[in-house]
Amino acid sequence: MGKYFGTDGFRGEANVKLTVEHAFKVGRFIGWYFKNKKGCRVVIGKDTRRSSYMFEYALVAGLTASGADAYLLHVTTTPSVSYVVRTEGFDCGIMISASHNPFYDNGIKLINSKGQKMDENTILKIEDYIDDKLEIPLAVGDKIGRTVDYAMGRNRYIGYLISLATRSYKDKKIGLDCANGSAWMIAKSVFDALGAKTFVINADPDGTNINMNAGSTHIEVLQKFVIENKLDAGFAFDGDADRCIAVDETGMIVDGDLILYIYGKYLKDQGKLVNNTVVTTIMSNFGLYKAFDEAGINYEKTAVGDKYVYENMVKNGHRIGGEQSGHIIFSKYATTGDGILTAIKMMEVMLESKSSLHTLASPVKIYPQVLKNIRVKSKPEAQNDPDVQAEVKKVADKLGDTGRILVRESGTEPVIRVMVEAESQETCESCVDDVIWVIKAKGHAQE
Repeated sequence: MGKYFGTDGFRGEANVKLTVEHAFKVGRFIGWYFKNKKGCRVVIGKDTRRSSYMFEYALVAGLTASGADAYLLHVTTTPSVSYVVRTEGFDCGIMISASHNPFYDNGIKLINSKGQKMDENTILKIEDYIDDKLEIPLAVGDKIGRTVDYAMGRNRYIGYLISLATRSYKDKKIGLDCANGSAWMIAKSVFDALGAKTFVINADPDGTNINMNAGSTHIEVLQKFVIENKLDAGFAFDGDADRCIAVDETGMIVDGDLILYIYGKYLKDQGKLVNNTVVTTIMSNFGLYKAFDEAGINYEKTAVGDKYVYENMVKNGHRIGGEQSGHIIFSKYATTGDGILTAIKMMEVMLESKSSLHTLASPVKIYPQVLKNIRVKSKPEAQNDPDVQAEVKKVADKLGDTGRILVRESGTEPVIRVMVEAESQETCESCVDDVIWVIKAKGHAQE
């Protein structure tokens, strides 16, 4: 990760950590760097945060000052920007969003011409320019860029989503929690067009209520809504709609792990699960792997982050992968997580198999999980201490094939994360506490 950009873009509190000057400079560099004989065309989307307009204008000013043309999708989803970039020949895409963060945060996500996250080498060059290590000329005369209203690009994306449905949703009662974010118009448009009886909540953005007691990070709201309205299923998105968490007809949560199982099993039953493999991260639940084993499905585990999931999928040619948080990637249809696409795929399995979401998820027994963080003086020293490693092995041996332990370093804080999954909550608690006790006893914990 760079100085400003993390695994999911340049993110922070608006005008505190991420300022309009930063956005202007990102635009200046992008407009200059990607310019070729045909000029430079950059497409921009944003979520519903109040600060998104400010950053949009700053980016446009930087892009046009460097000679690039900026095409504005306006309020839209991250996956829609990715789709438009890769299907309509843009040099670059920019999404203004802080995903599931509160409204006062914002972020800048950069997308390459293939619809994928920007490469690290380019990101580092942008950071050098932000830190005044590079000089870039201003465009003059007729070389100055222009701004184009490009709402039609968003509409084509909606059409694409509708085209992916295999059946009508007629007579299906579906709930959508749009998190007062990017999905607030698009999701309903898609489900209405497909014939569903659509029940929508949290689709009234005011610039400050994005993700506020809404969306995939507050799934309890949709759970209650589905039960009260006797819906067939519900789908909750995050602020930029690249995640989806589902709720079945009983109100049970169907998270990313269960979605991976449902669609992976569906593809396998059809003989279409390429490489017979689903890509997960190391944080997927132990119960998912047990269910995969029973279904005869192979799996890969990557580091936490949809970026690493997608890299693995591209490298090995896998078709489906994702995270427990609801970032699900269907590589045949998209290059990034797409919450609305995920909802469409869950509907496909329900309709084609004539099964409820609850029935489809029932083979997976989700194991209790306990995750505790301990602040340490040195992450490597605590992680590599022989006594700590011995205790971790002791726990792993004790759990055997009835659970697992995972000890890893935080990527952003001086913290060691200790996670245990087992058949009972009590076992999880005691095993985690045993490892943390050793870390403290060896003097690694911060005072």
